[in-house]
Amino acid sequence: MSFSFFKASRPKTPSELAKTVKDSFNALDSITVAEVKALEKAMEEVEKNIVAMKVMLAGDGEVEPNPDQVAQLTLEVCNEDVIALFIHKLLILGWEARKNLVHCWSIMLKQKVDSTYCCVQYMENHLELLDFLVVCYDNKEIAMHCGGMLRECIKLPSLAKYILESPSFGLFFKFVELPNFDVASDAFSTFKDLLTKHESAVSQYLTNNYSEFFEQYEKLLTSPNYVTRRQSLKLLSEFLLEPPNSLIMKRYIGEVSHLKVMMNLLKDSSKNIQISAFHIFKVFVANPNKPREIKLILAKNHEGLLALLNNLGKGGEDDQFEEEKELIMKEIEKVSRLANLES
Repeated sequence: MSFSFFKASRPKTPSELAKTVKDSFNALDSITVAEVKALEKAMEEVEKNIVAMKVMLAGDGEVEPNPDQVAQLTLEVCNEDVIALFIHKLLILGWEARKNLVHCWSIMLKQKVDSTYCCVQYMENHLELLDFLVVCYDNKEIAMHCGGMLRECIKLPSLAKYILESPSFGLFFKFVELPNFDVASDAFSTFKDLLTKHESAVSQYLTNNYSEFFEQYEKLLTSPNYVTRRQSLKLLSEFLLEPPNSLIMKRYIGEVSHLKVMMNLLKDSSKNIQISAFHIFKVFVANPNKPREIKLILAKNHEGLLALLNNLGKGGEDDQFEEEKELIMKEIEKVSRLANLES
């Protein structure tokens, strides 16, 4: 029979754990890079506390989390200002610690304490943290972890609305074309969520920033990068054709510059891009209230457009696509015969 001479340590309460996490993060600030051993020990303490926090929030695979403890820990993390430390210290943590922290964040952000989502409220009172997470796409070491935290935030209308209206939103036009494919893809996922998750906020943003937004978006549609062109074209269909954006769509399909972009994409070397472009191009053509300038472009280029459409999607599309294509071709022919266009 074996005997233990050491008493098992009492599990920390949520309040104690939040305080311990905060203290261990703050301890990193008092150690210089030269103090290698001390820094390693302090980092081990931080990582151990993050694991303890994850276990309290998500369980350990054998024991389920205690809902009261989850709620209490979430509240204490907000009260102790630990959330700001989570975000600002991400860069110095190891990969596993970052992953665990993002997992903890996804749980706490959804946690309702009494009648309040306290982590959401904390972020609403510290909106600069959202801008910080966006800017972190410039650092490939933490870009995807920050992206994961951002997408959790974007699920909340108030936080998504802030990012849309913040100057930092404009950085996504740069981030989605970063040379690191994984980071660029992650940035595009966040960009897509911002433009599709909350229809009323997106509609308001596009209404207020129409010219600036589409000037930047056109650069994505005409990018030399195939992935950027394809993704941005698909995303354009998703948010432009949503009912709340009907006024935005009407404005978009009334402008010659946008029509010319779609006409060029119909000639893209990629069949997938051609098909995606067609589904936006057809809205320009089918518009019963086409401006005269749009009609002129269609009439002037009708022969080339008909030849392109005739060859579009041959051998691979369904009956509905062929029917739509036929209707669009007939409309282009009709516009080309209008006698009063040149007058």
